[in-house]
Amino acid sequence: MPDALVYVTSAAAFVASLFAAWHTAKSYRFSNPLFYAVALVEALLVVALIWGIVAVSGTDRDIEKALYLSYLVTTVLIPPAAVLWGVGDKTRWGTGVVAVALFTVSVMLIRTHQIWQGHG
Repeated sequence: MPDALVYVTSAAAFVASLFAAWHTAKSYRFSNPLFYAVALVEALLVVALIWGIVAVSGTDRDIEKALYLSYLVTTVLIPPAAVLWGVGDKTRWGTGVVAVALFTVSVMLIRTHQIWQGHG
């Protein structure tokens, strides 16, 4: 996976997680700007997933392909689940779930990059 795609997507997820954490700290409910931030992260994740599927199908690298693809699919599934939880939970912890989920996605993207490079 290209370094730029990993770092931009991971940074976007991390910044969005900080924004969600700010919502949690201020006891704000899920807002439209937070939704747009998560939607941007999700769009980048879909690009990464498509790139990953194409790259895995055409590579001869010695990587765990199933593990790599499972990480990519999981990163795409986490934000929508967190948004559903965040919108449904009217307390401050709804946005807390989104913050933790986006931080998790950021870390998982770094891990997918390690797998792609053959370090895991």
